Amino acid sequence: MSEPTGKYSITMPRDIAEAAKARSGLSGLSAYVAAAVARQIERDNLNELITVAEAEHEPVTDEEIQVLRDQLTQVRREQTERGASAA
Repeated sequence: MSEPTGKYSITMPRDIAEAAKARSGLSGLSAYVAAAVARQIERDNLNELITVAEAEHEPVTDEEIQVLRDQLTQVRREQTERGASAA
């Protein structure tokens, strides 16, 4: 079942509105804008969680982030290699 909807009036720069309209495709501008707002709410919620976690555990350093990125890259590389050898 679909969520109930409401009709709202918003103001935005014309160039952004036109670009959004051009990209919205068959789903339409309302669906495109709703999806963009939903993504922003998810980001805001994530930022709030990060703020709470950092206050409790201290911020993650750039070095720690890089180590994790390197590990992720290595795992993806290994998965790709396994997939190629299995084919």
